[in-house]
Amino acid sequence: MEPYLLYGLMAEFREPDEVRKATERAYQAGYRAMDAYTPFPVEGLGEALGRKGTAVPLIVLMGGIIGGLGGYFMQWYAMVLDERVNVGGRPFHSWPSFIPITFELTVLCASLSALVGLFALNRLPQPYHPVFNAPDFHRASQDRFFLCIEAADPSFDLARTRQFLESLRPEKIVEVSK
Repeated sequence: MEPYLLYGLMAEFREPDEVRKATERAYQAGYRAMDAYTPFPVEGLGEALGRKGTAVPLIVLMGGIIGGLGGYFMQWYAMVLDERVNVGGRPFHSWPSFIPITFELTVLCASLSALVGLFALNRLPQPYHPVFNAPDFHRASQDRFFLCIEAADPSFDLARTRQFLESLRPEKIVEVSK
C-alpha cells in the first residue's frame, strides 16, 4: 500500500489485558500516535496510551460560574436598575430571592458546557474514521480489542512497526487505509 494512503497498522487481541500490555509496550517503544478500541473501558488503558487528564472538569466549572454569575446579574439588573418595583417593602437588591434562579442557571450552564465540551474534545460527531475500514473492526463493540499505531507517528516504519506488533502476539495485524 502506498505510504500516503496508509492510516496505520492495527493489531487485534482477544483479551483486555493483552491490549493494555501491548499498549504499554508500544508506548515504551516510542510510539505516541496510537489509539485503542475496546467494547468496554479497560482499566489502565488511558494511562498506557499516555493520556494524562482531561479538560472537562475545568470546562464544566467555567460554564457553571458563567451561568451563576449571568443568572444573578440578570436578576439584579431587572430588579435594581430596570424595573424598580417595591414588592412587600423589601429592598430592591434582595439577594436571597435571587438564589433559586442563580442555582438553576449554574446547573443548566454547567451541564450544557459538559455536553459541548465532551463533543468538542472527542471530535464528535465523526461519521467517518479510517479504522472503520479495517476488517472485523465491527467486533470492537462486541468482543475484540484493537490497537492501532498511526502512520503519522514519527517512529512509524511499516516493516519495523509490523515486526514490533507481531512480537506482541496479536490474533492478526491489518493495514488500515485512509
